Amino acid sequence: MSQKPTSTPDNKVQFVFGKSNYQFLVISIAIVIIGFALMTGDTDIYDFRKTVLAPIVVLAGFALGFYAILKKSTPKSH
Repeated sequence: MSQKPTSTPDNKVQFVFGKSNYQFLVISIAIVIIGFALMTGDTDIYDFRKTVLAPIVVLAGFALGFYAILKKSTPKSH
């Protein structure tokens, strides 16, 4: 028997992450997509862009994603 939460004007939905967390997460997803786009192309397989630059960009995107998840969101004051 689970209780349903009642919805009143005083009760506001509390999200797990804050606005800045979601912004960092969207930016990190964009960086990962850019990194994978750098890996594509018809140039040499051992090109600097494909073997060095693109993996660094992808790892930077993943690192920013972890930061976005672990960042403590600041509570909003009323």
